Amino acid sequence: MLRANPHLIELNARLWLNELRRKHSQADMTISTVPDEEWEALKHLGFDMIWLMGVWTPSPESARIARETPPLREEAVAIAGSVERLGASPYSIYEYKLNPELGFDWELKALREKLNVMGIKLLLDFVSNHVSRDNPVLGECLHCFVKGTAEDYRARPDWFFELDTPEGKEYVAYARDPNFPAWTDSAQLNYFHSETRERMVKTLLDIAEMCDGVRCDMVMLTLNDIHEGTWGPLLERSGFRRPETEFWDTAIKAVKEKNPNFVLLAEVYWGLEWRLQQLGFDYTYDKVIYDRLRSLGADEVRGHLRAERLYQKRSVRFIDNHDEDPSVVAFGWPRAQAAAAVISTIKGLRFYSDAQFKGWRRRVPLQLTDLPLETDQTVKKFYEKLLKIVDHPAFHGGEWTLLDVKPCSEEDTSFLNILTWSWAQRRTLKVVVVNYSGAPVCGVVGVQIRTSGETTAIFEQISDRFFSFNSDSLKEGLRLESIPPYGTYIFDIEF
Repeated sequence: MLRANPHLIELNARLWLNELRRKHSQADMTISTVPDEEWEALKHLGFDMIWLMGVWTPSPESARIARETPPLREEAVAIAGSVERLGASPYSIYEYKLNPELGFDWELKALREKLNVMGIKLLLDFVSNHVSRDNPVLGECLHCFVKGTAEDYRARPDWFFELDTPEGKEYVAYARDPNFPAWTDSAQLNYFHSETRERMVKTLLDIAEMCDGVRCDMVMLTLNDIHEGTWGPLLERSGFRRPETEFWDTAIKAVKEKNPNFVLLAEVYWGLEWRLQQLGFDYTYDKVIYDRLRSLGADEVRGHLRAERLYQKRSVRFIDNHDEDPSVVAFGWPRAQAAAAVISTIKGLRFYSDAQFKGWRRRVPLQLTDLPLETDQTVKKFYEKLLKIVDHPAFHGGEWTLLDVKPCSEEDTSFLNILTWSWAQRRTLKVVVVNYSGAPVCGVVGVQIRTSGETTAIFEQISDRFFSFNSDSLKEGLRLESIPPYGTYIFDIEF
C-alpha cells in the first residue's frame, strides 16, 4: 500500500537511460541492468513511485514526421545540436511492448520486481485517446477509429489523413484536443464503438501485468460528452451512438478486480478532476494550483487549499512536468523554491520530474531521444534537502491544518502574502510558513506552541538554524518578522 501523500518522479526513459549509459560507460545498458545504486538514490530521496515515461514501442511514422517538421528540427538543432536525435513522440504509440532501444519486453516485469523489493512502485503510460497513425490496429479494426469522407479530407486536410486499404482509400481523423491543432502523427480512436472499448480495456489489463500503475494521458478526451462534442457529427453519420456508460467506469473496475492496489493517475483539465475521481481514478492532475502558484498570489492559493479534503488527498500537485515550461524559468528560481515548498508540504500526491531536479532551463521536445545537458547543482541540492525534510512521517501520516495569520501591526497588510499550515503527528509538529511574494513580510502564525523558560528555541529545517522566541510572545502565536521574499520556513517542534 502507498503511504498518504506519496512522492512520484517522472523519468523520461530515453533521455534518462542514455544519460546513465554515458555516466557508467555502458553503451548496452537496458532498464533491467541499470545499477542498483541509481534506484537506491531515488529511494533515499523518498520516492514511492517512479513513472518511467515513454517506454513503449515508438512509431516509425511519428519519427519520420518529427524529422520533417521545421519547428522541431530547429529546436533539436538549438538544444541538441542535431536533428539525428529526433525520434517518435512517446505518445504516438505503435505497440504496447518495450521499446527495443530500452531492452527486451520481459525486462519491464523484472524491473517492477526489483523496484517493489525496494518499496517503490513502477508507473507506465496508458494513452487511451489515440494510437500512432501506422499502428497495426488500423488494419484490424478500421471502425475502431473516427473516420471522415473524401469531402471532409478536402475541406480539412489538417484533421484527416488518407489511408490505403484493400477496399480503397479511407480518411481517418487525427487525434486532437478540440482547443488545439491536431496531432498529425496519431489516429483518433472511436469510443462509441464497443470493439474499441473492449480492445482498450484489454490493453490496460495487459499493461497492468507489467507495472503497478499507469499515468493516463489526456483522460477527459475519452469521456462521452467530450468525445461527442469533438467527434459527434462524424460518429453519428457513421451510425454510432453515445454509449450509456463511460469507458473509464468499465476499465477501472476491470483492472481493480485483478489488482485492487493498482494505481490510476489521470492527466485531466477543464474542471473535470472531481468527476474523474468519482469514476475511480486514484489521483488526478491539479492544474489549478499550478496556475495559481504561477500567475496569482497567496490568497488564491489559500482559497484552493480550502477545497474538500478527499479531493485534495487525491490531487496531483506539481510545478514542473514535460508539458510545462521549466519551473526555474516559468516561476523564476526564488519563486520556484517557494512554490516547490508549497506543493511538497500539502495534501495530495507530490509529483516531480527528473528535469526539474536538474534545473534544465528549456522545455525539451518529447521527440528528442538523447540530450546531454548539464545539471544545475544549486537546484539539485535544494530539492535533495527539501525532499529529505518532507520524507518525515509527519508529512504523510500526520494531521494537516491550514493555519490563520494575523498582522504584526494594524497598518501592516504584508501578512496576507503568508501561506502557512501544520502537520501534527504524536509528539511532532511541523509548521510550514511560506512568504509567497517578492517583498519581505511580517505576520503572527496562529499556532499553539508549548514553552518552558523565558525563551524558546525552535529549529528551522531549511536554514538549519534555531529561532529564539520570547516564551510569553508565543502565547499569541509564532511572530515572524521580515520573512525574506519567497522565503520558506519549516519549523520542527518536538513536544
